[in-house]
Amino acid sequence: MARKLPSKIASQLYAAAELIADRGLEATRMEDISEATGIPKATLYYHLEGKNAVLEFLLADLLDLIGGAVAVATSGRGTASERLRAAISAQISVMLEHPHLCRALVGDLNRATRLPDLARALEAAFLGPIQQLLEQGVADGSLRRVDDPATAASSIFGAVTMTGLSVAASGHPGRAALDATSLSEWIYRLLAHGVASNPTDRAGLHQTEASRPSAMRPR
Repeated sequence: MARKLPSKIASQLYAAAELIADRGLEATRMEDISEATGIPKATLYYHLEGKNAVLEFLLADLLDLIGGAVAVATSGRGTASERLRAAISAQISVMLEHPHLCRALVGDLNRATRLPDLARALEAAFLGPIQQLLEQGVADGSLRRVDDPATAASSIFGAVTMTGLSVAASGHPGRAALDATSLSEWIYRLLAHGVASNPTDRAGLHQTEASRPSAMRPR
């Protein structure tokens, strides 16, 4: 995007998310976006280079929303594991509040991953804060040490994002009724405890009930 969008145009542009979600970016024209948003085509082209820039704006704005919610969660009170749980819930909540945008992202995921500046926005919104939480968790004893916190943070983001996209975008039977709280709790438990059938199989991921923080104990 060559120009910073005025707030009114930015708010109107969200109407393009449902259009892109339904048709896909390839089949969507700037004329269609103009009609859906009520923004004159000339005004769109003044602020945006084309429909790729529209999708880029929508995704960047979504990351900004996620980043703000995650920042509140990670800077709150509690152990690092408790704040990790809150951060997962924060991201899921934002995603479920914007299902059309999630559907648009699913439909053009390959294109979206190549958009300029997306990697930096992702780092600021989620990866950096989560990596810091993992390191803080070692210090407060609520999380185990991992060899590569950066990769671990990326893995957590991937798990949260793909699960959130699946539910928000497709409404999978049996999961569509999950709200943000129950869905994020499910993700957290899977990340915290894994899928191994017994403590020995968990190969370092397991903690005894005596040593495990209360926030990570099964209920």
